[in-house]
Amino acid sequence: MLKVIPFILLLLTSVLGNAQTLLQGRIKDGKGKGVGGASIAIKDSYDGGTTDSLGNYRFRTSEKGEQTLLVTCIGYKTFEQKINLTGGEQKLDITMKAEPNELTAVVITAGTFEASDTKRTTVLGPIDIVTTAGSDGDVVGALKTLPGAQQVGEKEGLFVRGGSSEEAKVFIDGTLVNNYFQSSVPDIASRGRFSPFIFKGTVFSTGGYSALYGGALSSALILESIDLPEQTSANLSISPIFLGGGYNQLAKNKKSSWGVNYS
Repeated sequence: MLKVIPFILLLLTSVLGNAQTLLQGRIKDGKGKGVGGASIAIKDSYDGGTTDSLGNYRFRTSEKGEQTLLVTCIGYKTFEQKINLTGGEQKLDITMKAEPNELTAVVITAGTFEASDTKRTTVLGPIDIVTTAGSDGDVVGALKTLPGAQQVGEKEGLFVRGGSSEEAKVFIDGTLVNNYFQSSVPDIASRGRFSPFIFKGTVFSTGGYSALYGGALSSALILESIDLPEQTSANLSISPIFLGGGYNQLAKNKKSSWGVNYS
């Protein structure tokens, strides 16, 4: 009985050996140099291995029939090849093609902030001004309703944080306007000379503002005129204290315009 046991073990080893396929070979690049660290495996299975520093590989698999051999390595194109596993030993040398690496642009953006006047101040459009209750369609009248500005009914001008009207300056397209308001009447605040519809932006600051407007002490009213109207238009303003109107004509070539306003 003891003589039969070694024979049985030898027979089982032979059967198990024939049930597996030994795959071995060498993986190299286009110049014939071995590719180390390449991963080689039977696709959709757990059988595989890794090449040594010379590109040699060796592993066993219990898969049978037609299978796909998959080889991957950083810097090389993925290699796939159909093989037929019939048991025993199979040798297969593989040549991998290098994959050109293109470094994409890396954009590093640090934290930024914008300190422009339009970002840190109150910006009003023409519609915002004329629809503000109590403004009567006047730019300054609408701004008096904002926090930081005082309502002063007996004198024209902007009064900000207790300052006088001389401390608040008005700029149109970057130019200081010294006579922005109409002729005054004693104890009655007069309106501004300009219609809000001729400006595309009204920027009002009750705090900090650029050094460009350094002539102002307590605040700056920055007005930007409309370059050209989109179309010919007319407007009429009626209130208990004034009557006004205006007309803007756009030239046919849309390169110039003219207009007139009365109030």
